[in-house]
Amino acid sequence: MLDWPVLSFTIFLPFVGALIIIFIKETDDSITNIKWAALSISLGTFVLSCLIWFLFDKTNPNYQFIEKYHWFSDFKFYYHIGVDGISLFMILLSTFLTPFCILASWESIKQRVKEYMIAFLVLETFMIGMFCAVDTLLFYIFLEAVLIPMFLIIGIWGGERRIYASFKFFLYTFLGSVLMLIAIIYMYQISNTMNIEELRNFKFDKNVQIWLWLAFFASFAIKIPMWPFHTWLPDAHVEAPTAGSVILAGVLLKIGGYGFVRFSLGIFPEASYFFYPLVFSLSIIAIIYTSLVALAQTDWKKLIAYSSVAHMGIVTIGIFVVNQQGVEGAMMQMLSHGIVSAALFLCVGVVYDRMHTKQISFYGGLVNRMPRYAVVFMIFMLASIGLPGTSGFVGEFLTILGAFKFNIFLAFFTASGVILSAVYMLYLYKRVVFGTIKNEKLKTILDLNSREIIIMVPLLIFVFIMGIFPNLFLDPMRLPIKNIIINYELANGK
Repeated sequence: MLDWPVLSFTIFLPFVGALIIIFIKETDDSITNIKWAALSISLGTFVLSCLIWFLFDKTNPNYQFIEKYHWFSDFKFYYHIGVDGISLFMILLSTFLTPFCILASWESIKQRVKEYMIAFLVLETFMIGMFCAVDTLLFYIFLEAVLIPMFLIIGIWGGERRIYASFKFFLYTFLGSVLMLIAIIYMYQISNTMNIEELRNFKFDKNVQIWLWLAFFASFAIKIPMWPFHTWLPDAHVEAPTAGSVILAGVLLKIGGYGFVRFSLGIFPEASYFFYPLVFSLSIIAIIYTSLVALAQTDWKKLIAYSSVAHMGIVTIGIFVVNQQGVEGAMMQMLSHGIVSAALFLCVGVVYDRMHTKQISFYGGLVNRMPRYAVVFMIFMLASIGLPGTSGFVGEFLTILGAFKFNIFLAFFTASGVILSAVYMLYLYKRVVFGTIKNEKLKTILDLNSREIIIMVPLLIFVFIMGIFPNLFLDPMRLPIKNIIINYELANGK
């Protein structure tokens, strides 16, 4: 371990970078300097997170790199941060995707560039802080703070209906979290602590757990999002700029799954057992219904948005079967979806920057003009449907295996999501890439440029690393997941 606060450095480096950029005067000559400053800061943050991964002790199931400072003397509220195997890769996912968001916006964002880069760096600080928080109130503060820069990114740099989409996104996600804040305050009143580890060892009465579980569920079900709380997501994706969609799908949707594992299973095990039929029912509806809705979409980004809801339905099933394969599969599925969905939105952004439309019917025959793009898009599409050897296969296989150990019919419905995802993704690929070019405007479209290749190649590499060497990611999370499962089984007399 290090004797300097590496976590705090990782959390606040982007924020310090944002403060530095504030003092750079935005002129035609300084725009490039602002972009390079934002990119350099985000890359430095990623390097720090890789250092945490390198020094992380996978044999230790507890929090590591702990920092704890008392903030308010009137009650036990601490700046208390740490990393365990569950949060480690959520942090890495956040720091990994942010530089690509900045690169993806290099040419497409032309107005208020300084404010845009500041918003993304501040967003990165809040995302990392949220996954590092060991204090529940600190977690809540970072959780809500994330909404502010994302609201601005959609509302200022989004599409024609950006104001509607940004307010819908903010109100949905904020209102659900208010109930969670009330629950956090109540938990403090009866347990006299806000420490996540201490709350996990505190035995709440089952009836109390049920109400607290519902309060947290109101927040996490909207953020993941589960059916029928998902309606904000397609609007947010369609109107957000490409980089906004990347972070929204790549990181922010994972808050719900992370919260279910950390809080619902970890602190309210009896209530989680009581409510698992509800979760399974909503998840199965999400998998089947939103897959069929995705198949009917005419907007490219909206199709991928609905596919995210279906994939997150698989994640929630994996979490609430509460066995080692299921929860590990859910975590791997979240990591894989974070990279693959981000890459798919970047693929949409590539052609949108050229043609300025997301309508599927506008395209067709892109392979004739963009062969490199066709190959890249194909790999990410196949990873999304779980081709063996890619990141998507590991998460889906483990989740289905975990569901099968729980109930064979549950495994059937979970596997149906894989089949349906193959249908709508292959159908999308056929309409966009194959065939002959019938639209005259596409005859001059250009293939991937060097900047876009730089963005795509690392994402491709990680898709295959996760698919071929899954234990690099599974080993650190195995012990903390096992502890949560043991606690769950003891609480429910299993």
